[in-house]
Amino acid sequence: MTEIFIAKVRRVGTSAGVLISNEKLKQEGIHIGDEIKLTILPKKKNLSGFGIAKDFKIKFRRDKKTRNL
Repeated sequence: MTEIFIAKVRRVGTSAGVLISNEKLKQEGIHIGDEIKLTILPKKKNLSGFGIAKDFKIKFRRDKKTRNL
């Protein structure tokens, strides 16, 4: 069964390699030397709502006055 898991990228000479635990290799039936397909998902920005507009450059201007300030 395919699932998403987190793996570490390590330096291997002048290149990089992804470390996969022995447990995950056994679970997926992968052996040393096998070719596998690997998908890289981009890191997503935190869109929880906090600080989303902090870098917004256009100043807010109220279209109509709704209350006395």
